Amino acid sequence: DKTTAKEMAIAQGVPVIAGSDDAFASVAEARKWIEDPANGCEYPVIVKAAMGGGGRGIRIVPTPEDLEQQFTQAANEALNAFGDGRMFVEKYVETPRHIEVQCLGDGTGEVIHLWDRDCSVQRRHQKIIETAPSLGVPEDTRNQMLNDACRLLAADNYRAAGTVEFLVDKNGKHYFMEVNPRVQVEHTITEEITGVDVVQSTMKLASGKTLKELGLTQDQIPDPMGYAMQCRVTTEN
Repeated sequence: DKTTAKEMAIAQGVPVIAGSDDAFASVAEARKWIEDPANGCEYPVIVKAAMGGGGRGIRIVPTPEDLEQQFTQAANEALNAFGDGRMFVEKYVETPRHIEVQCLGDGTGEVIHLWDRDCSVQRRHQKIIETAPSLGVPEDTRNQMLNDACRLLAADNYRAAGTVEFLVDKNGKHYFMEVNPRVQVEHTITEEITGVDVVQSTMKLASGKTLKELGLTQDQIPDPMGYAMQCRVTTEN
């Protein structure tokens, strides 16, 4: 639930992009919110499905004249894919980096990170190339993202593998996007640079094991061992 995740991020002091707290069911609702100066969200904006993933239900809206078409297309896509056509509105961060942090939690408030991945190379909001760890990210920014990801999941006593996703702007400032509460396709490159089996660890955590029992406390996670890259082949019509 992206609404709950954003509320938790704000409560934990994790930076978020200016955007609506509620998802809108109509273009009129979205337009009214954007046009309210108190919300600090001028064009260009991006509309994003309240539920879902995989790059579906997302559209960039450059100007007010584009809102109706882009909102309607995204809402219809989300409704067909996820059964929910409601849309969030956020300030669009131009030319961002898309960085995600792989985490493991054991349900007791203990959460560790397995470093980060860069998934900035995308087509139609679908990830095409992933690199672990991220290249060229300021170390202060990286450390803040790693810390924020762990704090956010720990606050919810998160159990299993989870990925916390951020945008990083051209000035190196990071913003929380969402949490993917599952093992993602790109987990394999994290395994390559850490030696940690993400799938096996997730199954053991689900069975009730703690991170300490698995020998997976943060001080036992090595620095990244080189670099790994995943490239995807996509099909389109």
